[in-house]
Amino acid sequence: MQDLEPAAFQFVVNKPYLPPVEEYMRYLREIWDRSHITNGGPLVKGLELRLQEFHGVSYPIRCVSNGTLGLQLIFKAMGIKGDVVTTPFTYIATSSSARWDGLRLKFADIESSSLTIDPEAVEASIDSRTEAILATHVYGNACDVEAIERIAARHSIPVIYDAAHAFGVNYKGRSLLEWGDASMVSTHATKVFHTVEGGFVLARDPKVDERIEWMRRFGHNGPNAFHGVGINAKMSELHAAMGVCMFEHINELISTRREIWSVYAACLANSDLPLNRLEWRVGTEPNWAYFPILFGSEEVLVACVQYLTERGVNARRYFYPSLDQLSFLAGSTFDCPIASSVAERVLCLPLSAGMAISDAELVWRYVEHFFKELHS
Repeated sequence: MQDLEPAAFQFVVNKPYLPPVEEYMRYLREIWDRSHITNGGPLVKGLELRLQEFHGVSYPIRCVSNGTLGLQLIFKAMGIKGDVVTTPFTYIATSSSARWDGLRLKFADIESSSLTIDPEAVEASIDSRTEAILATHVYGNACDVEAIERIAARHSIPVIYDAAHAFGVNYKGRSLLEWGDASMVSTHATKVFHTVEGGFVLARDPKVDERIEWMRRFGHNGPNAFHGVGINAKMSELHAAMGVCMFEHINELISTRREIWSVYAACLANSDLPLNRLEWRVGTEPNWAYFPILFGSEEVLVACVQYLTERGVNARRYFYPSLDQLSFLAGSTFDCPIASSVAERVLCLPLSAGMAISDAELVWRYVEHFFKELHS
């Protein structure tokens, strides 16, 4: 069987979008003229308001230097000190941020269709030491927020969402960030919307929001007084400038991502390959950030990754491994067989705003050709 030629350039899972440099330079000149480069400058404040307006949320948004610190601020501001029930199928920062703050993890398994945390597994994991639920909107797919909210209410514990992937995602006509007691969104360079490094948080309780505000500024209460112990989690004006630039292009970027995602979805639907994809929870309006596919076995996935890599296609095992397999996280001993199985078999195909439809079609031809060679 004749092999396909390697791609003319490398496809990566998430190539960061960079706006025209002239746009960014315009804001840099403003920063230089003001000599105000951090500590709550006008670009950060303006970005926070714009993010709140874009998402249509009623709670203030606080920009931070990265999403991991954002989660840690939430834990501290809410006074979480004991056990948290969380998902093992997420990026490691979800769990490591909690462990860094001294919290104990109890892993609950995921749903096989949505790949988000299973509410039944959550409830089964809750005991007298549980102080919060920490769930992830995986790939921007909404958790079963209604069920989780009911469980949290029954046990009088808060819900914190790692919404790292959920920029611009709506659920049943409202922002996904409206659900839960607090949420963190990442604005890392690989995300749909980015500030190079960064993130933002929001909290339902005004007292928690107030604590987040001063905790991210070393605990300052004015120039010469302090509320309490804080850290440096501020976003700089340089990073905020990138976010302001991104807003000029975000609708087009999401639209392009949707086109690429739809090409992959159509190719998969029209093929007989032994692959599956996640199911969007009914009511989710996604941002089309990722296109994960599920293989029948880890062995076939590993072989496919090698085949694609040799041809310039950098697909990613995202997320791998299942976090309950990492001993240093010292999680509970609850079995999470679905998460473990999915983590071994899931692969994200390249998807970025810089791709063309023909690029996605080429990537899919490589996948098809791999299976033809596998069975030849």
